[in-house]
Amino acid sequence: MIESSYLAEGPRVAIRRLSRSDFAEIHALREESAPMLARWLGVRENTREAFDSSLDRFEQPTREGLVICLTGTGQIVGGININDIVRGTLQSGVLGYTAYASTAGRGYMTEGLGLVVRFAFDELGLHRLEANIQPDNLPSLKLVERLGFRREGYSPAFQHINGEWRDHERWALTAQ
Repeated sequence: MIESSYLAEGPRVAIRRLSRSDFAEIHALREESAPMLARWLGVRENTREAFDSSLDRFEQPTREGLVICLTGTGQIVGGININDIVRGTLQSGVLGYTAYASTAGRGYMTEGLGLVVRFAFDELGLHRLEANIQPDNLPSLKLVERLGFRREGYSPAFQHINGEWRDHERWALTAQ
């Protein structure tokens, strides 16, 4: 489905908010990509109820749930969340993102995350974005590095994934 409500558009991809009508496509993408993503994200429930619960969370002012779509077809090729949005003197958010197996390695995430960064800084008025990445997730580390994020630190036992507390590197980008 070609979407007319894009928030930002690049040469190959555009971003828009995740919607309830995306369930079937997202469900299929998660199923096909589960082996690729389980190492980084853990095993996640892929049901209508879990999807609806995520959408409910994205209705909060502290979160944005976005999808990356091909501009020609509207096909979803990735997802990016801006979580833990803090206003006031911080104006910051924490990124979470996922590529899908059938479209990984084509540069869609680089272009899409670039659009999200501009949207976060220009439209949402954020000043800072962070990404917390497991040290051995080289594709993700290279992604944020390509977009100008800088490594700020190392967080031991940062997130519980697949029954273990995993270390993460903290990367950030500011609006200036």
